[in-house]
Amino acid sequence: MSGVLLDDLIEALRCLPGVGPKSAQRMAFHLLQRDRRGGHTLSAVLSQAMDRVGHCERCRMYTEGALCRVCDSSRRDGSQICVVETPADRSSIESATGYQGQYFLLLGHLSPLDGVGPDDLGMPILEQRLTTESIEEMIVATNPTIEGEATAHYLSRLATRHGIRATRIAHGVPVGGELEYIDRNTLAHAFNGRLIIDNE
Repeated sequence: MSGVLLDDLIEALRCLPGVGPKSAQRMAFHLLQRDRRGGHTLSAVLSQAMDRVGHCERCRMYTEGALCRVCDSSRRDGSQICVVETPADRSSIESATGYQGQYFLLLGHLSPLDGVGPDDLGMPILEQRLTTESIEEMIVATNPTIEGEATAHYLSRLATRHGIRATRIAHGVPVGGELEYIDRNTLAHAFNGRLIIDNE
């Protein structure tokens, strides 16, 4: 029985994405050998987060209260709403851009083969916001995958139905990238989405 708890700890750590048996074992040994205080802190915070963190009732971001910080702020631009697939996508936009509008998190994408439809993505909540709020532009920031593009198409039709302008974030050649190393799909997307050069 002496190794059961250790085995349980290793197995529990494997619930994290990208953590296999060896990585989980390494983490467990590190906590037990070098950072027991960190392990106790992790345990306490993880337990509280699992019990107290839920979804914002307006945008579906993770939060402890009824509204997240963005939705609760009076300084955000209510005329724009950016629709993203994941909380990580929202965090990336917040840290990399000067965007000051509102958000809506799908927490996934449309995938009929996996049984994921509009209701699973909170579309009724989004549609209610489009109806009741003074939104002028929906920025569609889904990923450039087959499912992401299908979701973007659904969202653009939803926006059009409510008389709201739908825009799509550009996808293409990364800054500092060289054309010969860019994959064909990305290059084709960038080429087809080219813009007029402003010389003024």
